[in-house]
Amino acid sequence: MITRHMLTIPGTGRRVHYRRCGTGPALLMVHQSPRSSAEYEPLMRKWAAHFTCIAPDTPGFGQSDPLPGTPEIADFADALCETMDALGLGPCAAYGFHSGGIILVTALKRQPQRFRALAVGGYAIWNAEEMRIFGERYLPEFHPSPYGEHLAWLWNRILEQSWVFPWFDTREEARLSVAHADVARVAQAVAEMLDAGNAYRAGYGAVLRAPRDIPPVEAEVPPCLISAYDGDPLQAHIDRLGPMPAGWEARKVATPAEHQDASLAFLSAHGGDAPCPPLAEDAHEGWIALEGGLIHWKGTRGAERLVLHAPAGEMAEPEDGTLAIDAPGHGQSGDFEDPQAAVEAAALALGAEAVLWPAPPPGEPDRLYPDMTPDRFGTYLQRAWQIARAEAFFAPWYEASAAHAIPLAPAALDPHTLQRRARARIIAGDAARRWHDTLSTIMGETR
Repeated sequence: MITRHMLTIPGTGRRVHYRRCGTGPALLMVHQSPRSSAEYEPLMRKWAAHFTCIAPDTPGFGQSDPLPGTPEIADFADALCETMDALGLGPCAAYGFHSGGIILVTALKRQPQRFRALAVGGYAIWNAEEMRIFGERYLPEFHPSPYGEHLAWLWNRILEQSWVFPWFDTREEARLSVAHADVARVAQAVAEMLDAGNAYRAGYGAVLRAPRDIPPVEAEVPPCLISAYDGDPLQAHIDRLGPMPAGWEARKVATPAEHQDASLAFLSAHGGDAPCPPLAEDAHEGWIALEGGLIHWKGTRGAERLVLHAPAGEMAEPEDGTLAIDAPGHGQSGDFEDPQAAVEAAALALGAEAVLWPAPPPGEPDRLYPDMTPDRFGTYLQRAWQIARAEAFFAPWYEASAAHAIPLAPAALDPHTLQRRARARIIAGDAARRWHDTLSTIMGETR
């Protein structure tokens, strides 16, 4: 099972979310921008037999706090080293894809003693003209708009990134051979961009501005394999790398599977055999591992009350001396066939004395929770957004009439508030209806 954890960096208070899976020596895995460690879940499961895979969300992505100001690549490299220190992680092997590899190479140049070996998927060496193009158009501001127009842009920007590179270059010469319309892949990347918001520009921008200098030939640094497969826009950059230190190798391969196999073989040969040490994690937020999945919680273990939220929502910050969780299938919790049993098991594991079950919202369940399954055209995003707006006007939201009007509050129509509600509804999907039915049953039993 892949487990999830929160970590607070001493001194700064910056919070870092990380995933962990497997046994054996530690392998640090750094994701590309603007993604999160979730993109590595399939690879973590494959490599879990060989390594203890540790994948943090880089600052500003996933569930990790951003860095202050306008950070540069050295700041992201140093933040990674701070995370290693806070985890209690000694020298280890590491893997990074695209911008994750750039962060790792920068960290290795600054603190080579922290790494045993690197495997990198594609390393960018942009020329001056490419840098100019990226600087002008690649990272537009990303803010929620009142009527959700930004979601149409986001869907197409993520989808078409596999059709042309860069995503805005619609010339025939910019076409990619790896074009797809994989709805699940696009929806996952869209969700991660919604997590990051405009902070994506800091992390992505630092990578694009980073100097692309491989350590000098004479440098005494751990070994590194850089490989890129056919269709990867960075495969051509293999020819731009130039001379490299002893133990460094660059290789073109045919497929993503070949890249992963070559990386695993290289890391296994150089990663050592010392077992991964126990890793630090926060005491007031985390995930309870139950049979069938994980439940995300915050608060004080052993608290008297465990507080729950309504369907299609997510947990609020718990008050002092209480606990809160994301309901099964909501927020950062996994889905479960029996939501009530999962909540009760989580309460027992957390030492909560009582569960405060909320009443389900009024309305017809079949109308309260329309289908939120991602579709080829991204229309589910607009559906969630329009419901979030309607919720500020009427209760239930689908009854647009004077008889069901509720007092208007400007804060409820703030675009950032709308985005949080729409995002929570999208994440919940079908689980919202199951949670509603569970609460209805429980309320019926307690009356």
